[in-house]
Amino acid sequence: MSKLIHKTAIIEDGAKIGKNVKIGAYSCIGADVVLADNVVIHNHVVLGGKTTIGENTQIFPFASIGLAPQDLKFHGEDTTLEIGKNNMIREHVTMNPGTEGGGSITKIGDDCLFMVGAHVAHDCKVGNHVILANNATLAGHVEVGDYAIIGGLSAVHQFVRIGHQAMIGGMSGIENDIVPYSSATGERASLAGLNLIGLKRRNFSRDDIHALRGAYRMLFASEGTFEERVSDVVEHFSDNPAVMEIVEFLRADSSRAICQPKNVKAA
Repeated sequence: MSKLIHKTAIIEDGAKIGKNVKIGAYSCIGADVVLADNVVIHNHVVLGGKTTIGENTQIFPFASIGLAPQDLKFHGEDTTLEIGKNNMIREHVTMNPGTEGGGSITKIGDDCLFMVGAHVAHDCKVGNHVILANNATLAGHVEVGDYAIIGGLSAVHQFVRIGHQAMIGGMSGIENDIVPYSSATGERASLAGLNLIGLKRRNFSRDDIHALRGAYRMLFASEGTFEERVSDVVEHFSDNPAVMEIVEFLRADSSRAICQPKNVKAA
């Protein structure tokens, strides 16, 4: 056995282990697990199911990755969990594979951080550079865009979409879709404005931030119907890719309403 794999680790026949993979004491690796090069599995980790983990990802003690989803409709069907490269998965994180009814796959992008106790349920799609803070939880079928941050102790309802570079405040309950570049917070969350800190960190130009501010005010004004306001935004900001990304998000099919600022109606 490789010096990088502890003698107490249990690796079932069929598991595929890449180069320079480190597996700590008492970790269990299932038969259908694939670990790419330079993956680090710390002590007491359980990896099961048809789970693929990309290069340079680290998984810390007591994480449970790839075991059966918490869904009473799941009856052992052939589903998968795909985790990208350069991810940091901390202690007690849980991630489940997909279900037949949800597309049969849960997918995690690259360069994400999942802090202690975070949960990613079945059929979720998580983008790149996403952060889930301590005990943040995603219910089934949630979609999270690139660079989104979900604060500690927050809970995201099933089928919710969280847009690119959105920021969810800690201890928030997210029942509706969160538009890209925005921030939301609250026990039953409402929009709180643009994620200005995130925009500045990502080096958005002053012109782009000004356009996003104008579009946000127009979208969530009190006059007219929501669709009329969306049309006005297209008319005024059609040459701005970031604003048009919000419009595309708003017009996409979804089973959830759009999260609104307080005292603003979607009609």
